[in-house]
Amino acid sequence: MPFVKTPKIPRATIQRLSVYLEALNTLSHDGAKVISSEALARFCNINAPQIRKDLAYFGEFGVRGVGYYVDDLSRSISASLGIDHEWRMVLVGLGSMGRSILRHHGMRLHGYRIVGAYDIDSGNIGQAIADLTVRPLSEFKSASPSLNAEIGVITTRPDNAQEVTDELVAAGICAILNFTSSRLTVPAHVFVEYVDFLHHLYALSFNLSSTRAD
Repeated sequence: MPFVKTPKIPRATIQRLSVYLEALNTLSHDGAKVISSEALARFCNINAPQIRKDLAYFGEFGVRGVGYYVDDLSRSISASLGIDHEWRMVLVGLGSMGRSILRHHGMRLHGYRIVGAYDIDSGNIGQAIADLTVRPLSEFKSASPSLNAEIGVITTRPDNAQEVTDELVAAGICAILNFTSSRLTVPAHVFVEYVDFLHHLYALSFNLSSTRAD
């Protein structure tokens, strides 16, 4: 049964779907055909009522007394997350992080393909990295129709991030994954996700401090 999207789904639910999907893919690889919500909960380290509540946003899944069919549920979650087809991306900023992302082969296995590499640093332009040649960002708008990319990944210095964003949006990019600490200004139709390692470190240091205080 395909997922039917409903309004106002909590962001945390969407994030947990990716956890369920990775678990189901591992289970399928190991030969599992059916799994109960309790077993899936143990595998994901998330309680079973939470899993059932998350899936209930999209419909009814599983068979009472049997459980979830692993491959069917995996396909349904993939469709819900929009990764049942390939997403084409461009990456801007070929520092150490950008190069690592460009060489990350796992993304293609999950439906994401980087089709263009760009930079505003002249020192990187012309280099061949992971089968792509780094081009100046100024060329992206003219190349955009043939690349057919929908997602932009920014790994530049923070002070360049807004300039890069403006160029991507002007060329038709509607979703941006921002690895810089800069907060971006975008039109209402453009989606932005921020990846800031410091935020996670702050959470870890808080938890450690709280534990020691007890």
